[in-house]
Amino acid sequence: MYQFKRSIDLKKHLDLVRKSGKTIGFVPTMGALHQGHLSLIQAAKKETDVTVCSIFVNPTQFNDPKDFEKYPITIEADIKKLNDVSTDIVFLPSVEEMYPNGLSENIHYDFGDLETILEGKFRPGHFQGVGQIVHKLLDIVQPNKLFMGQKDLQQCLIVSKLLKIIGSSAELVVCPTERESDGLAMSSRNARLSPAARKKAVAIYQALLHIRNNFGKGLLFMESAHEAFDGLKAQGFEPEYVDILTLNNGDLHPLDHPADENTTVVAAVAAWLDGVRLIDNMIIQGRI
Repeated sequence: MYQFKRSIDLKKHLDLVRKSGKTIGFVPTMGALHQGHLSLIQAAKKETDVTVCSIFVNPTQFNDPKDFEKYPITIEADIKKLNDVSTDIVFLPSVEEMYPNGLSENIHYDFGDLETILEGKFRPGHFQGVGQIVHKLLDIVQPNKLFMGQKDLQQCLIVSKLLKIIGSSAELVVCPTERESDGLAMSSRNARLSPAARKKAVAIYQALLHIRNNFGKGLLFMESAHEAFDGLKAQGFEPEYVDILTLNNGDLHPLDHPADENTTVVAAVAAWLDGVRLIDNMIIQGRI
């Protein structure tokens, strides 16, 4: 596995890859890798010739500096995991490499209403930071395909808009959420949970199941979501949102009327537990 820390060196290497007629798959990560990330690598290896994984904890997408400071860093373990699944290239840039002119860059992406709901509402500025770093990484890697996980569905939709805004030819491939045996969505943040909180965290998955199982069974539009919100709160969570939304043409809209059977419907949750913010979502009707 090739390791690069400078973008100029990675670009030179990938220019040779492209000249040889090989396709490039790209998996951007913030490290603390788990099976969810590795499943994206495996998907990239199946669909492209050369797989690139980046590990970079991007400061501009953290609206809470304390959250940035607490984000787990496990570079040695990450490199071993990437080697074990035969990743071709890992890119390990510094903050200075990605932001040579400092973190305050005068750029704004028009993501529309998608940036004002769910994660956008509770993490102001988050998606602008995501847009900045993904734009930079795409300019460096210039992949044929970009692989991301459904657990961060709203982020996937943001990146899909970004690809259009910047005129990138990369194809976004959204892969299914990888889950633990009890249903908890795999996340780097899970490592920060105490053993007791880890056992309790599965309630987020169960809340989504409750919504899916009761959807369209005579309940009012948001009644099952309200029940799930109250249930999480009763179990000691601090939920920020439990919402049911429609997914149409790359945008999410709160469900405010009966959805016909051809409409894709998504349930989404964000809640704090043990000082750790957890998110998850589930398609409860239709498909992405």
